[in-house]
Amino acid sequence: MDMDTVLHNLGVRDDTLSENEMRHLDEKGFLALPNIMSANQVAAFRSRLETLIKEEGHDAGKEVHQEAGALRLSDLINKDPMFDFCYTHPRLLAAVRQVLTSDFKVHSLNSRFAIPGEGKQEFHLDWGPRDEEERKLSQKGHYFVANSLWLLDDFTETNGPTRLVPGSHKWGKSPQEEMDDPNSAHPDEVKVVAPAGTVVAFNSHIWHGGSLNRSHDMRRAMHMAFVRRTLPQQTDQKQHLRPATASRLDEERRILLDL
Repeated sequence: MDMDTVLHNLGVRDDTLSENEMRHLDEKGFLALPNIMSANQVAAFRSRLETLIKEEGHDAGKEVHQEAGALRLSDLINKDPMFDFCYTHPRLLAAVRQVLTSDFKVHSLNSRFAIPGEGKQEFHLDWGPRDEEERKLSQKGHYFVANSLWLLDDFTETNGPTRLVPGSHKWGKSPQEEMDDPNSAHPDEVKVVAPAGTVVAFNSHIWHGGSLNRSHDMRRAMHMAFVRRTLPQQTDQKQHLRPATASRLDEERRILLDL
């Protein structure tokens, strides 16, 4: 089964995204997809992630990344069947296809809860060019990674919303190369201010980063990323595959996970 068939079987059609949505993703580098999760789903994801954080304790997030100022989890696909929803939603898959064509697979599914008074990140890319050839390819619109931000809280101006620089995915340069201080504000930055249940798909070559959580509560989100099939996964699904996961996967999911 090829990837076009996989995507079709999972509900992706040529009109799953409108022409305006595809154009916005191409030109700006990101696209907000409202109401992907219901209120009940948001509550269920939050509850399960909070339980996993307690269960894993100091080991939480170690499969990929641990971060001062944030509570992280990694390898979520192996930790509950509910997370299959995140890499099979047709609207998200259509957005990923728009960025990467049909030549992609799951990269990782992680979560990040920004602690009150913390969570500030410098502008960064999720995929930087490893050599000059990759830089030239990205400048010509050949991208390597696509990501998505799953809002488990309302993102407000005060609780550390993600900031993005529209159009920066086309530059083929990192903020570390271009900015005196990637922690500082960028004149063109926009902040993701949207209700819980929204998913923001974005080209991973866009400049982005978390802002400071100035509220008194956690700012909770998941990150569902995809990568070109020829590249390594952030979370190697073959290495981490659990028997319980293997037993529930159909062919479409196994192909998406590169199993």
